[in-house]
Amino acid sequence: KQMIIDYKKTASFDVDAQKGFTPLCPGELPVAEGDKIAQALNRQAKLASVRVGSKDWHNTNAVWLAGKDKPQFSPVEGENVDIRWNPHCIGGTKGAELLDELPHPSKYNYFVWKGMEPDMHPYGACYHDLAGKSSTGVIEFLKSRGIDTVIVGGLATDYCVKRTALQLKNAGFNVIVNLAACRGISAPTITAAIDEMKNAGIHIIDNPDDLMMK
Repeated sequence: KQMIIDYKKTASFDVDAQKGFTPLCPGELPVAEGDKIAQALNRQAKLASVRVGSKDWHNTNAVWLAGKDKPQFSPVEGENVDIRWNPHCIGGTKGAELLDELPHPSKYNYFVWKGMEPDMHPYGACYHDLAGKSSTGVIEFLKSRGIDTVIVGGLATDYCVKRTALQLKNAGFNVIVNLAACRGISAPTITAAIDEMKNAGIHIIDNPDDLMMK
């Protein structure tokens, strides 16, 4: 069954579609086929009057960086950090770049750079902090443009895409996650993320063929 969406009231959200999350940067946080989603993101953007995006833009001095004696996924103390991650999407490096086929950040209607502070590692693109209090402004921007529906894609399904989609849902938007424009880290966490999003009332589609513009 096709969902009907209103082009004028729909936004497309490219979440962290960066080289650091793809095999193009194997030493960072590569997601299998993460470099293959740009075409699907561009396709979903054609269904929307507004296009927004986000990037991780991390610091070489970040407190959450994993190292030889502090392995990835080990806990790290702090109000706005939770676990350690391999260095990824460091500001100004190749890993921080968007996929080549995507627009330059300046061409989006609104763009978010997140995780710049060394002691903050947010996942969702709507808030700078983990508690969801310090807004990045994207929710307010979408509301100012009269948007009621957001189609979400990006990297990775089970982390930043999931968190962003849940934040948008909590803010009152009708949220659609387009799996054709997403890739995730592992099958079990992808499945769990999809279940969590569905339980929150988020629509999951395989590709935009499931959508019809009115």
